[in-house]
Amino acid sequence: MPKGETTDGFHLVIDALKLNDIDTIFGLPGIPITDLTRMAQAEGMRVISFRHEQHAGNAAAAAGFLTGKPGICLTVSAPGFLNGLTALANATTNCFPMILISGSSEREIVDLQQGDYEEMDQLAIAKPLCKAAYRVLHAADIGIGIARAIRAALSGRPGGVYLDLPAKLLAQTMDAAAGQASLIKVVDPAPRQIPAPDAVQRALALLRGARRPLILLGKGAAYAQADADIRALVERTGIPYLPMSMAKGLLPDNHPQSASAARSYVLAEADVVMLVGARLNWLLSHGKGKTWGAPNTKQFIQIDIAPTEIDSNVAIAAPVIGDIGSCVSALLAGIDANWSRPPAEWTAAVADRKDRNLSKMAATLALNPSPMNFHSALAAIREVVKSRPDAIVVNEGANTLDFARSIVDMYEPRKRLDVGTWGIMGIGMGFAVAAAVTTGKPVIAIEGDSAFGFSGMEVETICRYDLPVCVVVFNNNGVYRGTDVNPSGTADVAPTVFVKGARYDRMIEAFGGVGVHATTPAELRKGLEQALASGKPTLINAVIDETAGTESGRITMLNPQAAARKN
Repeated sequence: MPKGETTDGFHLVIDALKLNDIDTIFGLPGIPITDLTRMAQAEGMRVISFRHEQHAGNAAAAAGFLTGKPGICLTVSAPGFLNGLTALANATTNCFPMILISGSSEREIVDLQQGDYEEMDQLAIAKPLCKAAYRVLHAADIGIGIARAIRAALSGRPGGVYLDLPAKLLAQTMDAAAGQASLIKVVDPAPRQIPAPDAVQRALALLRGARRPLILLGKGAAYAQADADIRALVERTGIPYLPMSMAKGLLPDNHPQSASAARSYVLAEADVVMLVGARLNWLLSHGKGKTWGAPNTKQFIQIDIAPTEIDSNVAIAAPVIGDIGSCVSALLAGIDANWSRPPAEWTAAVADRKDRNLSKMAATLALNPSPMNFHSALAAIREVVKSRPDAIVVNEGANTLDFARSIVDMYEPRKRLDVGTWGIMGIGMGFAVAAAVTTGKPVIAIEGDSAFGFSGMEVETICRYDLPVCVVVFNNNGVYRGTDVNPSGTADVAPTVFVKGARYDRMIEAFGGVGVHATTPAELRKGLEQALASGKPTLINAVIDETAGTESGRITMLNPQAAARKN
């Protein structure tokens, strides 16, 4: 570089990200980071600009899950930061690597509470809600700040990291050569953690002695990208496996060892359960209660990178601590030609229960009621996904989520993104944008009409970037269903009821996308097939029987009033 040439904080941030192979930023421009987005684009980075920071944050989180690199979300200060913080907290809960970078007010003004524009102590607010939080005050420390954020986001149990960049920092200048020398290329940000040999042998011994073993795959197994070894472990042992929703596709859902269609049976009857990248949280009834059959009849093997996760709900007989790839590889090494597969009576019982449940499901899916219900509409989507296993499915809602999880089969890993551990609504359009941007694959976003409302304006973002996303809105006129009545008799509709006959398809037409109004499974299937073939932004308004839903979906037990009415 010529002597005397300078650089500034803006360019050092961009150069530090590019040095670490980060080429995409999700965000929303505004004071003080608008110029940063312009410069990043000028320097060859892809900048995907959203209509709301929460959805940009969700996109960054999904990008982290899909790529194994931290997704970057860039926001303005205070309100913009708070909008992104929701996504950051969700990413941390779900173990998605993400970095939220926000502009902020100057420290000397914030600390004296002098009333700056969008004044807020953002670092203090972020710390309790993410894995790590850092502030950079000097341009010479930008390289270190971004390096620490990357390593924190990826190492051990992945999660969200907040990086605070005061406005004054971005305009700071320094010698260009010194600035480049201050940048850090992070080496091995997620180092392998090899499990202890005795822990591996303990787990293998427990599996060998099991009469009714079960392998339970969580989204951590999908994130690990150890697909071949995980499949080999399942197939060599012959053990039935049960995938959590975002682990579907690690092995195809029509695999003979899949126990998805016998979920309740295998959870209750298994005597040894091996958890691979899954937690015994509320989605698995915390490993307790009726879901798990008779109390104290099970032993658990848990593969997890965090030793503090062990025994978090129930006793873990055989903890295997390390990264999933290394742990599965070590287990595979102990499964030789003399390995005894599970007893035939267990595998036969699982197969029998699965066949009976699949037959019942097939009969239900074969029906063609008018208007459509969740089953008949999802049956149409199911067939399209079967013909396009490369498509990524994004899914959220209550009934729409519950039914899609059990009806729409997945065939390839990391092709299903949904509401995850928190079960929150509003991830739909952000996840869909990230999936399309990071993979280039077609995306099918299956949305309840209520869930779609949280992020629906981002269909403009989908159209603006001409992304191959087809949004299917299951329109039943309300939250859960559109049949509630205001008990007071006043003119206001019930809180759960939306505008009757809403035409969501016309929303996307306003932005140049393709709208489809579907009232039959045939119309839905045709619209979806055309969308996938064209790659054009599409929204299908799938009209569903407004009486078809169940309040709270399958988590009625978390809604006391709904549970009382059900009983």
